[in-house]
Amino acid sequence: MEYRQLGRSGLQVSAIGLGTNNFGRRLDKRATEIVINHALDMGINMIDTANSYSGGLSEEFIGLALKGKRQKAIIATKVSSRMSEGPNNAGNSRQHITAEVENSLKRLGTDYIDLYQIHWPDPNTPIEETLRTLDDLVRQGKIRYFALSTFSGWQLTEAVLTAEKLGVYEPVVNQVPYSLATRRPEQEIVPACLRFGLSLTCFSPLAGGLLSGIAATKRAIGGGQRWRSGQGPGYTSEQVAVAEQLETLGAEWGHPPAHLALAWLLSRPAVASAIIGPENISELEENV
Repeated sequence: MEYRQLGRSGLQVSAIGLGTNNFGRRLDKRATEIVINHALDMGINMIDTANSYSGGLSEEFIGLALKGKRQKAIIATKVSSRMSEGPNNAGNSRQHITAEVENSLKRLGTDYIDLYQIHWPDPNTPIEETLRTLDDLVRQGKIRYFALSTFSGWQLTEAVLTAEKLGVYEPVVNQVPYSLATRRPEQEIVPACLRFGLSLTCFSPLAGGLLSGIAATKRAIGGGQRWRSGQGPGYTSEQVAVAEQLETLGAEWGHPPAHLALAWLLSRPAVASAIIGPENISELEENV
């Protein structure tokens, strides 16, 4: 496994990260344990989750699977999503973050989180409040580093410059959807990351399965398959064309299209880790 430095931190993470949105939904406790143990054996140390995945079950199952081997994993979880009813039970306020970090620590069965990520920008909370809260959590030892997720180029820039002005810790990562079929981050987010020394971790690196081969999109399971079932916008004709060209090149060069897509993504500037979401050991091994 290849390891890469995360932003301006000293933290090294695996180039392939383990996405866990399936844990607690398609994978039960035992299946989650099997996938995590195999991922660790293959050298993956980056385990990416969120407090909202499967209503907290993803974090809970990860915590159980990592008992006795916590030091082998870099746990990256998230906060922002609504977890219960009430006006203060969502977003990036001090109130919500300080409550949810305790809930995540409890579910994960750990006393620290390696990388705590702001899941979504929150237009209702000043970025100063969010950054000061995260800085406090670092100083308290509850989190080691913090990150952004789905922040645009200008939002990332605002966060970094505000942290500099306040004299608080700065984010080390922005996590975004990025793949051969989803290249919007190259317009502003990648240049901003390069300018301010942040890394990118990338979810949907295979565009929800589209870049695994056209046949993969016809499965009844798989991340982006839901896009073809009325729950999302579906793939554009341009994205399908990219997938078809990739499949043609893969056949010509003797490589599965998923291998080419992941290798391309990991060659791009600022990219530290591609977050895959395997549903079984076979998919995990194929992607690694």
